[in-house]
Amino acid sequence: MRDFSDFDGAKVAILKGARLVTILRDDTPDIPFPNMWDLPGGGRESGESAELCVLRELREELALRLEPDQLTWKKRYAEGRQGEHVTWFFVAEMPDLDEGGLRLGSEGQAWRMIDTERFLRMENAVPHLKARLAEYLGSRARGG
Repeated sequence: MRDFSDFDGAKVAILKGARLVTILRDDTPDIPFPNMWDLPGGGRESGESAELCVLRELREELALRLEPDQLTWKKRYAEGRQGEHVTWFFVAEMPDLDEGGLRLGSEGQAWRMIDTERFLRMENAVPHLKARLAEYLGSRARGG
């Protein structure tokens, strides 16, 4: 059985009001969800905590530097038949985000600010990330 600190990767929803930072994944057949809209994040490197993993990925993918305390919500997800695939989902609410400072790294085709409700309806967005974002937005609406 996997230990609680053992995980595969992490993603983060960066929210600026009703808009969300997204990345269009590369269009290559050897990656999951090619040519789909994604959220920043990725795989764990040895010894990283979930927070350090997602913050490193955010720097690499968009040149955005956040502090761990800016991650205002997090949830662990275990998927697969025996919960063998473990990931973390974070949210950072950033009303003062300087979009002009975002720069696409070496992965992905483009980044965009997309209306959150639109992202949730998009057929070409990563499905499980839409579900996780919707879960967060529902908990926020309920005050949780």
